Amino acid sequence: MPRHSETRILPHSAAQMYALVADVEHYADFLPWVVAMRVRSDTPTETVADMIVGFKGLRETFSSRVIKEPGTRVTVDYLDGPMRHLHNEWRFTPTETGGCRVDFMVDFAFRSTFFERMAGQMFDRALRKMIAAFEARADALYGTGSLTSPTTVSPSTAG
Repeated sequence: MPRHSETRILPHSAAQMYALVADVEHYADFLPWVVAMRVRSDTPTETVADMIVGFKGLRETFSSRVIKEPGTRVTVDYLDGPMRHLHNEWRFTPTETGGCRVDFMVDFAFRSTFFERMAGQMFDRALRKMIAAFEARADALYGTGSLTSPTTVSPSTAG
């Protein structure tokens, strides 16, 4: 069961990073392996969506509930698909420099031992690529800001 926690200090405001993460409808525009998104319902505090992920000829659909606490937190909980469970949290805290601290955590397990083994072998690389995609999207939408580069504060991976 891969689990990962990481903290980053980014040059974007907490409101900007919250808006980016909460906008699940546009994940297919920038996230690797996300082939399509279908939003079933969307309110200011909750989104239910299906994500189609493709990798090397495999395609799977994941359904999740996204709980939004405007400007401060996004929590994703798994509803249906090939997983045993998935829980993901993003927390956004303003910094004195005008940027924000992003605390990120993901914990998941696949039902299939095949997918579980694949995830274990590729987890670190895939996670780094996804995090980099969020950072690049933030830079593209909001500019590079006043900080010269993102700072990683405390990554931890257990699996």
